[in-house]
Amino acid sequence: MSKISQYFKESVAELKKVSWPTRKETRNHTIMVIAISLGVAIFLGAADYLFSWILQLFINR
Repeated sequence: MSKISQYFKESVAELKKVSWPTRKETRNHTIMVIAISLGVAIFLGAADYLFSWILQLFINR
């Protein structure tokens, strides 16, 4: 039981050392992740559409 309590005490001590991001940094990083995800989704959707269109050209020949 003492090992478990020691583990939690050390975990709390380590969490106090963490440099937590500010609200502004968190918001900016969240916006960046959403923007990159949308960009990748648009790119992959366009690539899929293009490859499907090219494949249809070959199938219909």
